[in-house]
Amino acid sequence: MSLEKLSDGLKNVVKKIMESVLIDDRLINEVVRDLQKVLISADVNVKLVLELSNRIKERARKEKSKLDKKQRIVKILYEELVKILGKKKELKLRKMKIMLLGLQGSGKTTTAAKLARYFQKKGLSSSVLCLDTYRPAAYEQLLQLLKPYNIRVYGDADEKNPIKIAEKFINKIKSDVVIIDTAGRHKNQESLFNEMKELDRIIKPDEKFLVIDATIGQAAKDQASAFHREVGITGIIVTKLDGSAKGGGALTAVAETGAPILFIGTGEKIEEFEEFDPDKFISRLIGLGDISTLLEKAKEVIKEEEIERMMKHEITLLDLENQIENIMKMGKLKDLIKMIPGFSLFMSKEFADLTEQKMKSYLVILKSMTKEEKLNPKIINSSRIRRIAFGSGKSIEEVRELLKYYNQMKKAMKLMKRGRIPLPFGFRF
Repeated sequence: MSLEKLSDGLKNVVKKIMESVLIDDRLINEVVRDLQKVLISADVNVKLVLELSNRIKERARKEKSKLDKKQRIVKILYEELVKILGKKKELKLRKMKIMLLGLQGSGKTTTAAKLARYFQKKGLSSSVLCLDTYRPAAYEQLLQLLKPYNIRVYGDADEKNPIKIAEKFINKIKSDVVIIDTAGRHKNQESLFNEMKELDRIIKPDEKFLVIDATIGQAAKDQASAFHREVGITGIIVTKLDGSAKGGGALTAVAETGAPILFIGTGEKIEEFEEFDPDKFISRLIGLGDISTLLEKAKEVIKEEEIERMMKHEITLLDLENQIENIMKMGKLKDLIKMIPGFSLFMSKEFADLTEQKMKSYLVILKSMTKEEKLNPKIINSSRIRRIAFGSGKSIEEVRELLKYYNQMKKAMKLMKRGRIPLPFGFRF
């Protein structure tokens, strides 16, 4: 089960609650059983799942709230899932040295590049010091990854002793943030742990981040504990969450250690990297959206009041045209849809997985419509569809598909405003 399948499973649990006629003990038991299957399939520890289940049952039966029964149960589910991932830890932006640690193959080198780019976008100068002399081409990989962003990489491809490289460069680097990429190691490799301790002594890093591969699942707990015991890690970065079958297990296992998860890697690209916020992460995972992050992403290309207007009023095809153009500048559509409250609950996968090519095709069709048709889509009849298809060079079926997509979006907006789609708690239109 990938993280996407975990999300689908959790969304189905929320949909069962929202679509139920009667909220009683029988439904609560059904919901909890469904939740158990989903979490155990995602490699979450069975004991943790049972504890979570008991807390949800107890709260659902005893607690009272001003929310209606459906919203109350969804809120309890949301809060208990957030609780097992711990609280968000803010990383203070400042001049600092960050040493990355972890097993070989965990994605440290790519993460070093992502982290350097993250701080650059925050307005700090950043650079990377490559001390991974055991893996061939690690230095060259960093150079290639960071060249497009003009981020400096320090290292010596001919020197095999990382201690000497560290001594040579560490006091010469003037960047605000220095990311130190170290060699991968196994928790039982004593010599590499000794080397890590020596680097710690020489570099005197302000932060020590452990990079963990999400595909190892519950084994992440032992790994985090071993590194923390040896060098005292200050934060964790979980990588490869985009396709991991054990992502849920890795996240919950790490959370059990008490070490804060600071960042997550959600893809191979440099930009597919984000701060870990348990509240926002769970909200997106179960279909409640993440409107604040969406607004942050949109600020560069869309005015905030334009988004709010679209959510408050019935959208037109002209709105759709403008938004598709802007969305194409913001990132993957399926990731953005997850941030819109409720959309991923009621919008089919067929529409959530729209490709860039599909969006471009839709834009061509929209450009072939008159302004009157875009502002008042109800007037688009069969003859107009034929004319639009001919003018855009697309088929009648493709035009109808666009109109179906528009109606799906409009329907989701209406459901949201009527309260039939659960919103992030505390968020109101």
